[in-house]
Amino acid sequence: MLTSPTRSEAVVEPRPAYRAFSATVSAVRRLSPHFVRITFQGAELADFGTAGLDQRVKIVLPLADSGFAHFPRTVEWYRDWRELPEEQRNPFRTYTVRAVRPGLREVDVDFAMHGETGPASAWAASVQIGDESLIVGPDDRSPGRTIGIDWRPGDVRTVLLAGDETAAPAICAILESLPADAQGCAIIEIPTAGDVLPVAAPAGVSVRWHPRGGGIPQGGALIPAVRDWTVRKVQGHPDDAPTPLDDIDVDREMLWDVPEGHSLDGEFYAWIAGEASVIKTLRRFLVSEAGLDRRSVAFMGYWRLGRAELD
Repeated sequence: MLTSPTRSEAVVEPRPAYRAFSATVSAVRRLSPHFVRITFQGAELADFGTAGLDQRVKIVLPLADSGFAHFPRTVEWYRDWRELPEEQRNPFRTYTVRAVRPGLREVDVDFAMHGETGPASAWAASVQIGDESLIVGPDDRSPGRTIGIDWRPGDVRTVLLAGDETAAPAICAILESLPADAQGCAIIEIPTAGDVLPVAAPAGVSVRWHPRGGGIPQGGALIPAVRDWTVRKVQGHPDDAPTPLDDIDVDREMLWDVPEGHSLDGEFYAWIAGEASVIKTLRRFLVSEAGLDRRSVAFMGYWRLGRAELD
């Protein structure tokens, strides 16, 4: 049976769940045509949270004239950041941690590259070893150090992980945390066939990479792959009354629906993340058409086509 991962007890001090960690870029590695792994290193990272899985962090980007001089290093950093004059606000973007090595004071973050039009992609494309950096992430000494983790499967037999390239780092980290007897499938849409990444998954969890290739729109490979696998492998309850779903305008609202401790123990759990309109389509299919209990599925709209990140 698959159960939610637990971590060993740590010495917990009353500290903020998330805070800013200063670091420098110690390595930049091109993993594929559209993935770059950046390694951050610094003395402060000895206390960076190690909960892993799909835990979210903020990569703070330097301002051209002042670097990180104005970014607040306070408990209420987000409130204080919002109160800064606009020209002093560092932009930041949300990513998931690929690996943490506290003993080496290192953190790996994989970036899905989409040219240099966005601030994060432009930074990742030009960053140099030795550049100063700033990560807002979990403090391992805080009681809230597991904040930002949405992988909560409970005790289930079969799992489905699905997403586009922005979800690939989280999916790979989750796969490598699963027990050896885990069963299920990971379906990952990527820009090209050259973007397949190595990942150590249990033997019972198939990993399927689906390149979009030229001319296929975002979600054009992911949606049919999830539909096909679900129809063949998962028994829903289509004869029951359809589960009502609130309609979400993904142009204005975040699509983020994560069950809070309500899994269907012994059955099925799905974790779906990526472009918001694609995730909305998959949410409707799995719950309203395939008849899956909405308490057993987690949906996260990581980004919106043509828009900056929604959070």
